Amino acid sequence: MKFGKRLKQQIEETFPTWRDQFLCYKELKKLIKLISSALPIAAEPTKYGKAEAEFVYMLNNEIDKFNTFFMEQEKDFIIRHKELQQRIKRVMDKWSSNGSRTEYNDEMAKIRKDVVDFHGEMVLLENYSNINFTGLAKILKKYDKRTGGLLRLPFIQKVLKQPFFTTDLVSNLVKECENTIDEVLFPIEEDKEETKEQKGAIMVAREPVKGIFRNTVAALLTMEEIRRVSSTKDHFSLPPLNLSHSHLIHSFQLNSPIPIL
Repeated sequence: MKFGKRLKQQIEETFPTWRDQFLCYKELKKLIKLISSALPIAAEPTKYGKAEAEFVYMLNNEIDKFNTFFMEQEKDFIIRHKELQQRIKRVMDKWSSNGSRTEYNDEMAKIRKDVVDFHGEMVLLENYSNINFTGLAKILKKYDKRTGGLLRLPFIQKVLKQPFFTTDLVSNLVKECENTIDEVLFPIEEDKEETKEQKGAIMVAREPVKGIFRNTVAALLTMEEIRRVSSTKDHFSLPPLNLSHSHLIHSFQLNSPIPIL
């Protein structure tokens, strides 16, 4: 699938409030086409310099947009993670003292839903980072190829230092969330020897198949695809993705009648 179509699909599959935050890939492609067709570089270097400056200005605005959105989501995730941990602790403390099993199950069911949704949103944000970085690398490659410019290397080096590209904090929260799911919310009984795939199936079976989970799986598959080693891999490519969520993807595909887009 061509990148433009993949990006469009991801935008359609994400939250409505997120859709304006992705790379304006189509507009940048149009600008490249306009620059390359209208400017004989050798004959009009001044005009070419202005056109290149306009292109760089637009790219910088896109990066500012990515950073602002990404950091806002990070802050929100940190707060929500703490709140979920506190809710789990309160329910477990109450049940261990004098709470009823029914009340405990009801409360934990609500928390399970919120944790699954929270996990999904964080994976979508990781995908947001991946796909926008990939889009920038591809659009810069097009620019250099069509215009003879040399923007790609210095610009990507700048991008690698941007907040939206640094996903360590979100990745750690995702892992903590998965540990909570495995150890607290969906514990496997010791006398059963379920595999990870079976464990994932339990998770899917216990929760209704919601849009957030479907979209999460679609995002994971996209991240895996755009980071897969291929014959076109170069030093601008993202490293291959080692999906710790692969058992969730597998179980979802087996248990859900909804096709993964």
